[in-house]
Amino acid sequence: MISRSNPVGSQQLHHRTYGTRRAHDPDREGEVPLETSLHKSEVRIESLKEDLKEFLRKSGWEKKLQNAVYRELNVLPELGHPSAPPEHTKEGLMYIRRAQVNWEKRVLKSLNSMCTEMSIPLAKKRSADEQRELLHKWNEMGTDEPDLSHFRPVYAPKDFLEVLINLRNPNYNGGDPTGLHSSWGLINVPLPVKDLPELRELYTELGLNYEQLGIDDSLRISPEPFEIEYIRLGQKVLSEQDSAAAQQYIRQGCPTTLRADMWAIILNVNNELEDSLYYEQLKANVIQHDLLVDNLIYKDVKLTASNDDYYFVFEDYLYQVLLCFSRDALVLDHFNYSSASPPKSYIKGKLALEDYAVVYPPNGVVPFHGFAMYVAPLCFLYHEPSKLYKVFREMYVRFFFRLHNISSHSSGIVSLCLLFETLIQTYLPQLFYHLREIGAQPLRISFKWMVRAFSGYLATDQLLFLWDRILGYNSLEILAARMKIINISGWSPSSRLLAAAVFAYRAENLMEATSLAAAEAVLADLSTLQVMPLLQLFLFATLN
Repeated sequence: MISRSNPVGSQQLHHRTYGTRRAHDPDREGEVPLETSLHKSEVRIESLKEDLKEFLRKSGWEKKLQNAVYRELNVLPELGHPSAPPEHTKEGLMYIRRAQVNWEKRVLKSLNSMCTEMSIPLAKKRSADEQRELLHKWNEMGTDEPDLSHFRPVYAPKDFLEVLINLRNPNYNGGDPTGLHSSWGLINVPLPVKDLPELRELYTELGLNYEQLGIDDSLRISPEPFEIEYIRLGQKVLSEQDSAAAQQYIRQGCPTTLRADMWAIILNVNNELEDSLYYEQLKANVIQHDLLVDNLIYKDVKLTASNDDYYFVFEDYLYQVLLCFSRDALVLDHFNYSSASPPKSYIKGKLALEDYAVVYPPNGVVPFHGFAMYVAPLCFLYHEPSKLYKVFREMYVRFFFRLHNISSHSSGIVSLCLLFETLIQTYLPQLFYHLREIGAQPLRISFKWMVRAFSGYLATDQLLFLWDRILGYNSLEILAARMKIINISGWSPSSRLLAAAVFAYRAENLMEATSLAAAEAVLADLSTLQVMPLLQLFLFATLN
C-alpha cells in the first residue's frame, strides 16, 4: 500500500533543500569562511568578540538572529522539570492525554473505514499521464470536478464538541455534592481560566484610552487622522525588521497596506530562495503521489470556501497550499510541544511492525470539515504561493493546531470553551439560564466559530482585525472573549454589562427564542459585526 519511496513519513525533503549549499548564489558572493578570516593578520583575538558583534550588526544578521530567537520563545513551551518524561512536557494531565489518544484512534478509525469501504489505498504513485495532467492544470484545479460523492469529512466540529463535553477528571468532584453547579455548562473540567479583571490586564492595549484600527481610523474629525499617523509608525517598525516591535505594534490593529509585511515579520517568514525551492519540492511531491487525504481536501474546499462569497475566488490557491501542506514533514516538529501525536500507517504486509511504520499523512495532520478556512483569509494578503504557504504553515504550528486538539493549554480549545462558559455564567447568568432551559446551550452555537477562529463567519476585514490581536498577544484567548460578546449582544441594557447599542435589537429576539434553532437563527449572520467595538465594550464597559 505504501512503499518506502513514498513521501509518507519522509523528512529527506527538508535536508535536500536546506542541507546543501547552492553552487552559485549572487547574494553570497564575497563571503569568506570564518576559518579563513581568523587567520588574517588584521584579525585580533582580543577584540574578536566585539568585531563579531559589529559584523553581525552591519550585515543584518543580528536582527535575523534576534527574530529567530524570538520566534522560538513564542512557539516553544516553558521548560518543565528536567526529569519529567516527554509526554508530561507536552501535556501534564493524564486524563487529558488519554482523551487525546482516544480521539486520535477515533479519527484514524474513520479514515481507515473510508479506505476499506471504497477499496482505495492511502497512497499511490501517479502514472506518467496523471502527473502531466495535474501539472498542466496546477493553476486551474478549481475547474476540475472529481467525483467526491463517496467521500465524507473525517469529522466535523460538532463531533469534536461531543468529545469535549464528555471530558472528565476522574479525580475531581468539584466539591459540589448536589451536582447542580456542574450541570450549568457543557465543559466540566477543572482548568484555570482568566476572569474579567485578568483579561483586562492582559489586553490593556484594547482599552478605551487606546486608539484602535477598526474604530478610530473611521473618525475623520482632525486634520491628522489617527490612521495616517499610525501608518507612519508602522512603516518605521517595518524598516526595523524587528519581530518583537511588530508584535507590540499590531496589538492596536494593522493598516491594510502594511499587514502582509507586518505578519511576515512577526512570524519570521522571510521567503528566501530556499523557501521557494522547498515549496517547489512539495509541489513535485503532490504531482508524483496521490494520497487519500487529497480527496478530503478537495471535498472540504468544495463544501466551504467554494461556497463563500469572500473566498471562492481563491479556490486554486487553497488546493495548492493544502495539498503541499499535507506532504510537509516539517509540520511534524509541532508535535514536540503539542498534546497530539502524528497518526501512523504501516507498509503493506508489515502491519504492527514498528520498523515499518510511517506517518500518514506526511505532515501528521488529518484535515477535517472547515480546515480549508484556516488558509482562505491569508489569500487576501499573499499572492506568491511560496510565501502564502509559509505564512499559513507558521500560523498553523503556532495557533491553529490548538483548536482541534485536546489539551490543558490556556490557548487550547478546552480552555477556550471553559473560559467562554465561565464568563457568560458569571456576568450574564439570566441569559445563560434562559438559553440553557430552551436547549440552546451557548457553546453549541458558538463552538463552530471558535474551531475555525471565526473564519467564514466574520467579514474579512473584521476577521483580519481579530487575527491581528491573536498575533499581537500570541494567544487565542481573545476568541473566547469574542464569542462571549456575540452571545451577550442580545442582552438588554439593564444587564450588569453595558452592551453595544447596535446589538440591542437582538435582545428581544434572543430572549424570546424557544429552541436551539431559533437561537441559532438570531445569531446566524455575523457578517455585519464590528470586532473592536465589541471587544472594547465587553472588556472595559463600566459595571453598574
